[in-house]
Amino acid sequence: MIEVGSVLVHEDVVKENFVCNLTKCKGACCLEGDSGAPLNHDELQILADIYPKVKPYMTEKGIKTIEEVGTHVTDFEGDYTTPCVDVNKECAYVTWEGGITKCAIEKAYEEGAVDWKKPISCHLYPIRITTYPEFDVLHYDRWNICSPACSFGNELKVHVHEFLKGPLIRKYGQQWYQELEDTVAGI
Repeated sequence: MIEVGSVLVHEDVVKENFVCNLTKCKGACCLEGDSGAPLNHDELQILADIYPKVKPYMTEKGIKTIEEVGTHVTDFEGDYTTPCVDVNKECAYVTWEGGITKCAIEKAYEEGAVDWKKPISCHLYPIRITTYPEFDVLHYDRWNICSPACSFGNELKVHVHEFLKGPLIRKYGQQWYQELEDTVAGI
């Protein structure tokens, strides 16, 4: 483990390679799993507030799901998540472009309709955060649907933390990321 401020980073986050390859995986991480994307408590109100502006970017099935269950749900473990179409299918916020899943929230952000990119858990994937009262632990969530991203990362020689520089800065700040880089350089 690498300690950076009040964050513990599993070494595989800085040693393993990863670069999303949407042409290969088609955005499967937005389609598969036992529940929707994990949400922080502070993201619940944001989702409720931006939903009217995100709605035009969503599929009919996604809109129907949100209007039936709300902009977030509580999963089987008691955690907040995005709702899924038909309980455990694609995320309700999924949209499609050329056979590839995209995030309707991110699409609305890119077009200036909202000022919030997407849930931090989505932005940071494949890094997952386990939060404790005094610190966070970052780990690399390995999933077979991401094998094209691992291959692409190996080809480009880009580590997980480098691929996710922007989301890590969004979550922990520029100074924290620089400290991570400095620590990694010393290993």
